[in-house]
Amino acid sequence: MQQTYHTAPVVYLNSLEHEGKPFIRLWYRPDHRITKLLKGAEMVKYSKTYKCYVTHKTPQAIELLHRHFQGVALVDTRYLNRPRRIRPAMGAVVTSGSLQSDPLAKLPELPIIRLQPLEHGGKTLIQISFPYNELIYKTLRCSSCCRWLQEPRCFAVGTDATSLHQLLDDVQGTAQVWLAGTMKVNDMTVMRRLWEQTYSKAAGYVTCPLPYLEKLYLLNYSVNTIRTYHSLLLRFLNGHSVQGLETINTFSVNEINAYHRQMVQSRQYSYSFVNQSINAVKFYFHRVLGRHTMDLSQVERPEKADRLPTVLSKQEVQRILSATANLKHRCLLQLLYAGGLRIGEVINLKISDVQSDRNLLLIRGGKGKKDRTTLLSQKLLESLRAYYREYRPKVWLFEGQYGGQYTTDSIRNVFRACMEKAGLQKKVTPHSLRHSFATHLLEQGTNLRYIQSLLGHKSSKTTEIYTHITSHGLESIVSPLDNL
Repeated sequence: MQQTYHTAPVVYLNSLEHEGKPFIRLWYRPDHRITKLLKGAEMVKYSKTYKCYVTHKTPQAIELLHRHFQGVALVDTRYLNRPRRIRPAMGAVVTSGSLQSDPLAKLPELPIIRLQPLEHGGKTLIQISFPYNELIYKTLRCSSCCRWLQEPRCFAVGTDATSLHQLLDDVQGTAQVWLAGTMKVNDMTVMRRLWEQTYSKAAGYVTCPLPYLEKLYLLNYSVNTIRTYHSLLLRFLNGHSVQGLETINTFSVNEINAYHRQMVQSRQYSYSFVNQSINAVKFYFHRVLGRHTMDLSQVERPEKADRLPTVLSKQEVQRILSATANLKHRCLLQLLYAGGLRIGEVINLKISDVQSDRNLLLIRGGKGKKDRTTLLSQKLLESLRAYYREYRPKVWLFEGQYGGQYTTDSIRNVFRACMEKAGLQKKVTPHSLRHSFATHLLEQGTNLRYIQSLLGHKSSKTTEIYTHITSHGLESIVSPLDNL
């Protein structure tokens, strides 16, 4: 005789919001037994508005529902705490879940110690600078590689790689180590540790292969490019860390394409960021692993969007420059606009690069390791002279609070604060001042060839983008609508 199994009916609980208050809506397939129980339940009421039974959304109500339907129906809460759906009009994007290209997890922020060169007793040492911190002080006192110098009153360490590795071991978990701009480290094992010290190294973490960094260094790539490639390859490797480095090294073009296709589809990354990631990964497979049989020409690249840069009006620039009373901050922002400089070019300026007798600024080692000259505004020169008298920088035109080069993050923070104080809502960055410089010159009638030279563009096509932004000549054009 065949036995028949009957499954219990299910009452589903759904979230319901009414007049700003949370409720529970009960849904079930038509069943007279459930309806009869609900009619007799004190904590449940029938809503004519929503045409269903509802109750208050509390743990006590949910517990009572479970007891009330015991032996009659199952109470299912799987839909009760679902996140609210985002409407397409609000920019919803369908993704495949967590991305392999997501940023690596970082460790909690720690106090910072800065390394900078120091001449002492006819020898070159590395000075360790930090805002006083008792734990750091005790750690360095106990360190076998550090010594306290009485005359400059600071800790110092040798310039050899062994000493730096020992220092990183000693301060691990206590402080993060930063290099001043004047520090040049040629040992890639040290640089790798410095760049990866902030990452959380969970089980399966894949460090960047040393031959990759050494190859980039030997081919004379800039430190900024090496660091960028390092971080992008690190993302790629740890996005596939479950498979292990040996398996990753055997990947085909399909895996590289799938990884970057995820990045594009997520719409979280710019074209240039994805393009740099492709370059970093291709360099690893082609130049380091020597996978010459791998047809890297089949690696897909996202199509570049023809977006115009955001430009500030002269009035908006004036409001930003006037938003700070700090002389150093005002000089920084004036430089970005008055000479069309990049952030990296501003922090790399030395005092000797301000050639006031020729009304020129000398930019050394700009993008692409190119030197050039640009304009030195008279108004800027007056500000710089006042700044020099007050701050007395030693080597770099702009130096940090504890010596050494100013940082790009500091400039971004200054710009952001001035934008807020000026009450401007545009989505712009410090680089927008460079775009504004070029656009305003073009509107003043400056020849495009001169603007190209001042900006340091290799190709005139790069400079021609500003012809699409400028309003120069548009004032005389009348819309046909105005003639109707």
